[in-house]
Amino acid sequence: MLLRVILHSAVSLDGRIDGFPVDLQQYYELANTWKEDATLAGSDTFLKAASEAPPEDESAFLPPRADPNDRRPILALPDSRGRIRTWHYLRSLPYWRGFLALCSRSTPEEHLSYLKERHIDIIIAGEDHVNLRAALLELYSRYGIKVVRVDAGGTLNGLLLSQVLVSELSVLVYPCLAGASQECGKGGSGIFVAPGQLAAPKSEGESEAIPLKFMAAEKLIGEVIWLRSEVKSREDF
Repeated sequence: MLLRVILHSAVSLDGRIDGFPVDLQQYYELANTWKEDATLAGSDTFLKAASEAPPEDESAFLPPRADPNDRRPILALPDSRGRIRTWHYLRSLPYWRGFLALCSRSTPEEHLSYLKERHIDIIIAGEDHVNLRAALLELYSRYGIKVVRVDAGGTLNGLLLSQVLVSELSVLVYPCLAGASQECGKGGSGIFVAPGQLAAPKSEGESEAIPLKFMAAEKLIGEVIWLRSEVKSREDF
């Protein structure tokens, strides 16, 4: 196995990933379990936070300072359409040591130039959309990334799961019911939004559910249940 991909999420008892309060300190303390080399996050999360970003100044164009002793992870964002324009703000946050845009061959040249001018590393994988498998392999071969933690919504989670790229599923189940959402099944409020049939063809009568193997369960402060499962169908890559 070249690298491990861990999907870490907090959900309500009815499977929502929003609409209820989450203990973020607990969430990120547990996320530190894996000592990730890279955080793979969904671009929608950072688009929603764009209003918090201050205007760019000259520091946005300065190259990052390399520190071989910095053990913080790299932040990788899939952004084939070139929508993320707040890299200067992300660089000011203390959580990551480096930043990487995952793009495709359809990403506008203007946006690629924007990234290069700001010293944001780029991986180009895929034609219209980011080829996640190819991008993960590039993370391993170019940067030596061996552990990736996914911090995303249902769409990116679903793409990774359906392409059999996830090694482990870590779920914090909160003792509440968040209720149905108009967005459920349309892209974001469930832990896993299936983008179609799974990568492997199914024989007639066979379930398309993703099989999991139990690893551990633990009751935490706040009546939260921490479930960890191995994704049985995951192929080595």
